[in-house]
Amino acid sequence: MGRLNLVSQVANDAADLFRHVSAEKAEVYRCIMDVFAAAKRQYRLQLRPDEVLAEAEWPKGPPRIEEVNAALNQLTGWGNLVSHLDTARVSTISDFYRARFLYRLSQGGEAVESALAVFVRTLQRRGELQTVALEDIASRLQALHVLAGAAEADVAKVHETLRDLVRVFEGLAENAQAFMAGVARSIELQQAEAEGIANYKKRLIEYLERFMGDLVRRSDTIARLILALEPSMDALLGQVAERESRDAAPGDAQTQAEAQDGYLQAWTERWRGLRGWFLATGHEPPQAELLRARARSAIPQLLAAIAAVNERRSGRSDRSADFRLLGSWFSACRDDGEAHRLARAAFALNPARQIVSQAVV
Repeated sequence: MGRLNLVSQVANDAADLFRHVSAEKAEVYRCIMDVFAAAKRQYRLQLRPDEVLAEAEWPKGPPRIEEVNAALNQLTGWGNLVSHLDTARVSTISDFYRARFLYRLSQGGEAVESALAVFVRTLQRRGELQTVALEDIASRLQALHVLAGAAEADVAKVHETLRDLVRVFEGLAENAQAFMAGVARSIELQQAEAEGIANYKKRLIEYLERFMGDLVRRSDTIARLILALEPSMDALLGQVAERESRDAAPGDAQTQAEAQDGYLQAWTERWRGLRGWFLATGHEPPQAELLRARARSAIPQLLAAIAAVNERRSGRSDRSADFRLLGSWFSACRDDGEAHRLARAAFALNPARQIVSQAVV
């Protein structure tokens, strides 16, 4: 019950943290939050209102300092910022009694800025099929195989190699997924200039064929390296999890053991994901094989799309459009008799006797 209340509280807080995105003065709020996000990247701890006013990029010109102060107070109320009194510039008694504040990002504000940055980055990302990543994965696995066979384990080097391996693999998987989604959209691309569409799709086919060749060639090598590492992986992952658990927050023996188990479970899941990409798991084929099949099936679809574009360019009628129009006529028929008459007229189904009698008349 306590966990449910905590989740509910976090959800309510999150709703307030995102209110500035759709509020009436959202443009002003976002300009201010961009300044604080940049300050965070520059390791600056806090900002004054006049610094915010000077550093923000105001699309409609800088507002008055009073408006900036009001926006800062509102963001503080929503929980995006934390404020405390600024006593560094106090030189007179009147300055002391006048409210001056320093502002910094709150923990929730940092989380929101990170989430929005990931959101924008994801929308702008162009997926790609990374043949270089396949080569990097193979080289990291080879290095891991050498480390596993050493007489004395170099846990720090194993940890570094595993981190690099996971980073490269996650990039490969995410980009491949984004790229294949883009291929599905490009197959349906029909509205741009015809010659440009045909040229783009031809280049896309060459790109897919090149990647499939590299994937076939390197997948077998990667699969063999994974199988060779299997006997050693439990021990290697345990050593890495133990090393990471040293940085866990202090606690009793049970807490430390739970932390180590958590790290071990995370590394085991990562390794299982990598293994499932290049080796069959149960009745499921490797993910690399599914990706290859998806890319292979996209090629005839792209060729058909190019043929359709060329057909339109040559001035020939679009048969699919004709059938769609005919379908709309059928749906507008009042009864079956009218639909039958339309079918006979559309597909020339009149009997020969009727044609001859019409010719005689």
